[in-house]
Amino acid sequence: MNQASIDLCPRPRPLCWPAAGWVITLALSLVLVACQHEKEGFSTTATPAGETPAGETPTEAARPPPAEPGKVKRQMIVAGHPLAAEAGRKILRDGGTAIDAAIAAQMVLTLVEPQSSGIGGGAFLLHYAAKTGAIESYDGRETAPKSANPYMFLDGAGKPQRWREASVGGLSVGVPGLLRMLEAAHKDHGRLPWRDLFRPAIELAEKGFSISKRLARQIAGARHLLESPVAGTYFFANDGTPKREGALLVNRDLGDTLGRIAEKGADVFYSGEIPEAIVKAVTGAPRNPAAMKVEDISVYKAKKRSPVCLPYRRWLVCGMGPPSSGGITVLQILGMLQNFDLAALGPGSPAAIHLISEASRLAFADRNVYIGDPDFVPVPLAGLLDPEYLSLRASGISATKALGKRQPGMPGISARLSLPPEGDEGGFSTTQMSVIDSEGNAVSMTSSIERAFGSRLMTRGFMLNNQLTDFAFVPNVNGAPVANRAMPSKRPRSSMAPTLVYDDQGRVVMVIGSPGGSRIIGYVTKAVIAALDWKLNAQAAVDYPNFLNRNGPLEIEEGTPLADLKPALEAMGHQVRLLPLHSGLIGIIATKGGLEGGADKRREGKALGD
Repeated sequence: MNQASIDLCPRPRPLCWPAAGWVITLALSLVLVACQHEKEGFSTTATPAGETPAGETPTEAARPPPAEPGKVKRQMIVAGHPLAAEAGRKILRDGGTAIDAAIAAQMVLTLVEPQSSGIGGGAFLLHYAAKTGAIESYDGRETAPKSANPYMFLDGAGKPQRWREASVGGLSVGVPGLLRMLEAAHKDHGRLPWRDLFRPAIELAEKGFSISKRLARQIAGARHLLESPVAGTYFFANDGTPKREGALLVNRDLGDTLGRIAEKGADVFYSGEIPEAIVKAVTGAPRNPAAMKVEDISVYKAKKRSPVCLPYRRWLVCGMGPPSSGGITVLQILGMLQNFDLAALGPGSPAAIHLISEASRLAFADRNVYIGDPDFVPVPLAGLLDPEYLSLRASGISATKALGKRQPGMPGISARLSLPPEGDEGGFSTTQMSVIDSEGNAVSMTSSIERAFGSRLMTRGFMLNNQLTDFAFVPNVNGAPVANRAMPSKRPRSSMAPTLVYDDQGRVVMVIGSPGGSRIIGYVTKAVIAALDWKLNAQAAVDYPNFLNRNGPLEIEEGTPLADLKPALEAMGHQVRLLPLHSGLIGIIATKGGLEGGADKRREGKALGD
């Protein structure tokens, strides 16, 4: 069986989950039978025998404050900027599908959130079709040009370049994939005409929009934009000072670009004047010019790939497979945590934070070695998500003691025990949107240009990504090629984790995702556990204090109640770092009464619906 294959049921329902091909019916039957003996939403699993979890009772200080969810009855979109959410809601009100709304919102985000995403970058998208029950995933990840090679990010002495220096300029730019992906998804699941979905963004680009507080702050911190003659003029005043909050930004170049795409489809982006402009920006970049060609852009193809799914207690969680590591790693963490009763421990418990951290260590150890572009490297997907393998990994978790940096397991192939250094994936770029339309179709899409303002190169009104710095800078370890090494036409590994959650009747109960670089995995895992195990509403789940472990220190969001747990966690052996963890979680939870939306208060997103 193909490791990356997945069997899609005609409609998700008990004993017929849309799950990875290796999940046998008997195992799923046992999961569902066990669910019948549980209280609604609570696990009956227990801590491994012989260990008593520390801090079983959550401290009152660490409990999240109550949050009032935004509730609607029929349809909802949650996006990273209010203007994008408004565009998406308009499309829903006009009879558009979840895909239609997502496209309209993303075009507006290209304009109003240029530091995070746009048509100069890429995305991953999960779609659920309510009528058929089919779950599909779309890969719009950027590809490396033919000039790319495994050693492209080494300096003259053979040492890895500094990520912040390599990410600025032409060398880091991958061929954008967002539009090809959205066009493919629209052909499959759109209802309104393609051109109508661009009108809100075109009108806004031509009349202008007010710079938000967040965008103004990020412009002020991105001085490299001044080196780009186009971006410098757009984001900075004539005297070199950054444009401020409330200033009007008019982008007629983007309006023209979107107008052409609206009328002629994505083809106009991949042949003709627009790719020529992209190549000119890349080859003529003030820093790190590169050898991208128009042919690199014209041959780009978006791909439909099989989603990855795994039962978690009484739910089924589905995510994006390779070349994203996000879905697999989130599922691995959840799969290991099925051995522990997180519901009983509750939010704010040092024991719960400890267990989630230790499972994350193990999952990241596997992620860093095994996951890359499946068109170039064999990803042991079946082994990584095998319940027996995850149970074995979970048996190495102590309920009372942190065990330090972990080594990768052996999910069917030999493990490389030395890990390559990776870039400092920033958390200020990338965006997420979650949509459920009136027919019950759902979309979870994470899109990105990588770091804030991507490569800092702008052409025809949009920013170009720096996604190629997501490749491993060191191509070989102990004489063996690294799975995520750069190669021509290859897609760099991502951590984006758009996620859909189903109940045991096959109904979508959660749509979630986040920006945040490699921390996305921790943010999404936290929100899923907060909603499913701890019964927090959508807004409270996304706002709950962030904490995560990438097989190193335990990172906890500074200035939050969880920071008060630092002494207790250090007593368990954790190295704790208090950091400003800039998530941007965007989620929808379906309840019996309708839809609850949650837009992370750490950013400026908004939930709108009817």
